[in-house]
Amino acid sequence: MALKATIYKAQLNIADMDRSHYADHHLTLALHPSETEERMMLRLIAFALHATDTLEFTKGISTDNEPDLWQKDLSDDIELWIDLGLPEESRIRKACNRARQVVLYTYGGRAVPLWWDKIHGKLTRFDNLSVVNFPQEACAGLAELAHRSMQLQITIQDGEVGISDGERHVQIEPEPIPLR
Repeated sequence: MALKATIYKAQLNIADMDRSHYADHHLTLALHPSETEERMMLRLIAFALHATDTLEFTKGISTDNEPDLWQKDLSDDIELWIDLGLPEESRIRKACNRARQVVLYTYGGRAVPLWWDKIHGKLTRFDNLSVVNFPQEACAGLAELAHRSMQLQITIQDGEVGISDGERHVQIEPEPIPLR
């Protein structure tokens, strides 16, 4: 018998001073059986960093043809493709060919530089790709914020992300990884 996803509800109050985006978002997330709560919370942060009314979660980890998040235009073309993790070069290449903009958020501590050394030479030709790392030390406290029903305040200023549930606060400074 296959394990089913666990459903989480999140109410995000986002104050993104870098983009002048101030909004509440009511989200439903499925935690895949093979996914950690930390990764799910990183998906929430990726959502907050790009939040719009048309940005949405996809089937993500359970399918090869979709990212973790995407934003489509009215003609169903992919404007923004957001993935998390350390994907193979072929997946990144396919994403760059399908979407106007691709953002890859990496995490995993020491595994990131090893992955990057192996793959970065093949990615320099993509002008629509951005790679950003979530530092491992900052990600450690994210799982503590995960609850089946969450009310989170997310503040983004000068590239730093603060996420709080009223009791605990985690500060993350995403690190852009230069492609060239």
